[in-house]
Parts: sequence; structure tokens; C-alpha cells
Amino acid sequence: MRLFVYGVIALLALSCSSGKKPDEQAFLESLDSTKTAGPGVDEEVINSILDQIPSPLEISLLLKESGSKYNPELLNSTNNLPKYNSNYRKALNLGVYGTDLGYTNIYGQNQDGIKYISSIKSLADDLNIGQFFDVETIGRLATNSKNLDSLLLITTLNFNHINHYLQSQRRDNLSVLLLTGGWLEAMQITCQAAAKNPSNKELQEKIGEQKIILEQILLLFSFYESDENMASLHADLEQLKAAFDKININYTYKESTMEIVNGVAVIKDNSTTTIDITPQNVEEIKNLTNSIRNKIIS
Repeated sequence: MRLFVYGVIALLALSCSSGKKPDEQAFLESLDSTKTAGPGVDEEVINSILDQIPSPLEISLLLKESGSKYNPELLNSTNNLPKYNSNYRKALNLGVYGTDLGYTNIYGQNQDGIKYISSIKSLADDLNIGQFFDVETIGRLATNSKNLDSLLLITTLNFNHINHYLQSQRRDNLSVLLLTGGWLEAMQITCQAAAKNPSNKELQEKIGEQKIILEQILLLFSFYESDENMASLHADLEQLKAAFDKININYTYKESTMEIVNGVAVIKDNSTTTIDITPQNVEEIKNLTNSIRNKIIS
């Protein structure tokens, strides 16, 4: 499984033939005044979290089955772009806009998608990672829902390139912010759908699964306690964790068995996981998520 709705994944289409990397000194000078980003987080740690977050195809199917209609009011308006005047806010909202682009693609809203592509490119340029974006490619893929698998693959690979680049610049905190912004935006969209469909257990359980993801995101934030902005967001995420702590996830081990499928022997995992989550849990998580998300986009 990959990134929740589109989170960070739908952000980026790798330009295999793009131009030169920006001058390193210019990149460093463009960053916020904070000189150090912390001890650094191994890029494999971030990638391991990405691998556990549900894919956009999985979430989009659940949303459509729930009967949720396209609602642009759930998204962060591209008119907010001028508000993002620090790298902290730009990185978070790059993640947010990435999820929003994925949402428009899921519902085939191409005109709205084009607006988000433009805003994403603007933020990426400001963060000096614009060389990783091929607007023509991402535009072509994002305006045709049949290209969803291709867009997912190329953008997942691209996040790994960006993560590696930011690691080399000792700015891995931006990778964490990209991931977190996309995850929070996807959470609030899914929570809205689940709150309107209290009988949909699949949506509720998908939210409940994010308890594990949030715990890992909080571990990443613990590396940046000296960063005032990230420490503040960390505190907000801890409040969200308190709501998730009311959800019980139970794993029951059962011995695996072997089956013959189409003449091939396969191992079947018989273990099960149950998630105890109520509509009240969803409502509390939704309210806290919206509160955090509004701080990010305002």
C-alpha cells in the first residue's frame, strides 16, 4: 500500500529529461533562517511509512462505494497560495495540494486539477525542488483517470528522488512535512465521508488503521524538537493521537496454510485484524484533524 488518497504521491511527476539541479548555494540561501534541520532521518524510514499508507485506488473505491459526491469545498483553495510565505508552510501545503490533486483526479474534475498542478509547481519552485516536476507529464496523466496507475507509479518513485535529494541537503524535515500535509488532507476528506455515512464500517476501519501511521509520523517529528514550527505541529498531532488511542486494534494469529491456485502452490495468511472504532471516534478524529488542517492552510 502506498500514500493515503494521493497525499504526497500525487504531487510529483518525475522529469527524466529535466534540466540541471539548482545551484547548491542558492538552494541553501533560499531556506528559512534555521541553520540545522535536526539529526536527520534515514530516507528508508520515511519510505517504510509510505509503503504502509493505503493507496489512492483503495481509498477512492471506498469513497465511491459510500456514495460520496465530489465536493470542492473539502479542498484547500488555490487562492490560498500567496499565504504560504515560509518553507515550513510551503512544504506542508505542497503535501495538501498533492492530495487535493488526487481527489480531483478520482472524480474526473480536470479543470480543478489543472489549478492544483499550477499551485504545486509554484510551491515546488519556491522550495527549489521544481526540477523534479514535469508539468506536461503530470498534467497529461492527471487529466485522464485511466492513467491513475501510471501517475501513482511515477509519482511514488519521484517522492523517493525528492526525499533522497533533501536528505543530501540535510533538509529531510521538508520530506516529513510533505508526507504529513498530504496525510492530514487525506484524513480530513475521508473523515468527512465517514461522518456522513456512519453505517459504512469499511471507511471507519480505514480511519482506524491510521492509528499506526500516526504513531510513526510522531516518531519522525521527535527528531525535530528544536524546530519551533514542527514542535507546535507535533503537539497538535499528539492531541490527535489521544483520540486514536481510544481505538483498539486487535491482531489474532492463525497458522498459515498452503493452497493450490491455478496449479500453483500459495501460502494463505489466516491471521486476522479487527479494528474497534465507533462513529463517535470518527467524529472526534474528524474535528481534531480539521482543526490541525485549518492551521496549516490558513
